[in-house]
Amino acid sequence: MAGSPSTLFVVDAVDRQIIAVLRGNGRATYADLGRQVGLSASAVHERVGKLEAAGVITGYHAVVNPGLVGLGVTALVGIHPSDTGDDEEVACALAKLPEVESCYAVAGDEAFVIKVRVATVDDLERTLFRLRRIEGVARTNTTVVLSTRFEGRPNVPEDSNGPEDSTPPRSQAHAE
Repeated sequence: MAGSPSTLFVVDAVDRQIIAVLRGNGRATYADLGRQVGLSASAVHERVGKLEAAGVITGYHAVVNPGLVGLGVTALVGIHPSDTGDDEEVACALAKLPEVESCYAVAGDEAFVIKVRVATVDDLERTLFRLRRIEGVARTNTTVVLSTRFEGRPNVPEDSNGPEDSTPPRSQAHAE
């Protein structure tokens, strides 16, 4: 299947440009996209369709200012599992909590790190109480976010054979 995680979809430089434009403006028309990447609207439409079918583009959504919709407190919460906890059951329980915006399975002492958005610190305290009552959660570790410098930024990798090497050429590295 084209969109399965085990199958790598080949994304060329034009696809990367299309993805970058859509990450910046998910409402761009095919004509707008075409003008920005140098293709016809129909060619862009075909490429976007292939990217969607392959699972590269998984959806379009509105970006909302949480503070303006009454969710002014953001916290990152580490979930430490109990010895008998089942990660899948814990993840399912976390998914049922509307305050949990994101959930990441991580390496280390914590099984998950979640992003929680609530209206007030009192709401955060109530949410933490609910989190600690989930079967399989031994304890939590909470970091309250003071401000968000950036979030959800487009980071489409460049077309290359690997990460850019920032080491200066040998002749420059030893010049003094």
